Amino acid sequence: MDVSQFDYDLPEELIAQTPLKDRIGSKLLIMDKIDGNINHGRFPDLLNYLEKSDTLVLNNTKVIPARLFGVKKETGAKIELLLLKEEENHTWEALVKPAKRVREGTVIDFGNGLLTGVCKEEMKEGRRKITFHFKGIFHEILDQLGEMPLPPYIQEQLDEKDRYQTVYAEHRGSAAAPTAGLHFTTDLLEDIQRKGVKIAYVTLHVGLGTFRPVSVDTVEDHTMHAEYYEIGDETAELLNKTKKTGGRIIAVGTTSARTLETIARDNEGDFKRSSGWTDIFIYPGYQFNAIDGLLTNFHLPKSTLVMLVSAFAGKDHILAAYKEAVERRYRFFSFGDAMLLI
Repeated sequence: MDVSQFDYDLPEELIAQTPLKDRIGSKLLIMDKIDGNINHGRFPDLLNYLEKSDTLVLNNTKVIPARLFGVKKETGAKIELLLLKEEENHTWEALVKPAKRVREGTVIDFGNGLLTGVCKEEMKEGRRKITFHFKGIFHEILDQLGEMPLPPYIQEQLDEKDRYQTVYAEHRGSAAAPTAGLHFTTDLLEDIQRKGVKIAYVTLHVGLGTFRPVSVDTVEDHTMHAEYYEIGDETAELLNKTKKTGGRIIAVGTTSARTLETIARDNEGDFKRSSGWTDIFIYPGYQFNAIDGLLTNFHLPKSTLVMLVSAFAGKDHILAAYKEAVERRYRFFSFGDAMLLI
């Protein structure tokens, strides 16, 4: 399957550079995933499309201020790190710029000695394993020195860090936000529960795949990076009950969808308490085992996420919806508007 089949034309001015003042102020495109029929509304209209028997699944990962700017201790050269995956003994896998300046043994200084990183291993695609040395609590230092790792297509500065964080973020570990969840407020979540809709949480720490474009010509040749996920007993029991009673499981975001599909695939359609690493790659031809609906943002052309939503609702339907969204001046990508496929 050719990657170019998932391309579309997007005017640059439709790429949302900043979040709206009101989280629930975005537009919502609603598409029937069977026949492709489209309706338009505002995000709070989501409530009208949910039923009492539904379970809404949210990814409660928390974005860490994972972008660090330092200097090479030996030469004073500027070095940028994007923390991707935490390992043992304060060692992280990181994306390094410029990687050619950071070799095994290189020492990088952050915050005038507040934090020091030593390169322990050189990896492919500009990645390095960095061991950090510091006094105190690492995440407190990271909060002080780090910046939110906004995607490269966002050029504006983010005035409030919490706007790149969901209101239900709990477990630290992501290098990017699960952006479909950015639209929710605590009040809207309470309204959803008052309707009788169940809310469940999974965790998937978003990693390098979010920043890595598809660089091959054929879809099947692309390799996904693994990301860590967790699901607890309570969520698993609720999801199994929802399936058993004929309710719908609606994933908020592609990260929730990938987590649920991973677990259902590994457990013959059931959900069980589990954790681990997933590199599941969903593209047209994939048979969904877990989710019945998907709430998501609009994704980059030729990205793995466009492939995922095309697998769920049909490539022709998705590209038609994107074309209509462009014509109606929807806002695209992380801080953009939302789409409900149901």
